[in-house]
Amino acid sequence: MSLLFIHYPACSTCKKAKKWLDEKKQTYADRSVKDQNPSEEELREWHKKSGLPLKKFFNTSGLVYRDMGLKDKLSSMSGEEQIRLLATDGMLVKRPLLVGDDFVLVGFKEEDWKEALGI
Repeated sequence: MSLLFIHYPACSTCKKAKKWLDEKKQTYADRSVKDQNPSEEELREWHKKSGLPLKKFFNTSGLVYRDMGLKDKLSSMSGEEQIRLLATDGMLVKRPLLVGDDFVLVGFKEEDWKEALGI
């Protein structure tokens, strides 16, 4: 199974998730969401794989989200508009993201990660 771990290096939850992956001896590709934000194509694929509402992909506690006033704007945007917006700035994207062959996990919930990885 190939894994892609997308994180923001300064994020404490991301650091905790990375440490957890390392302790569980998981092999993964490492990618900073700030340096290489997800593309529209990736976001479409990940949204589909995750089974989650698109809103879950937004970092609702982030400064960029708040500065843009997205709390009040997202509900009137189409899914495609939301994906295009997410692809413009990695800091809008909730992290960490763990992308596997047949799953995408948004945020770090240890039990969900254990189940997805068969640990």
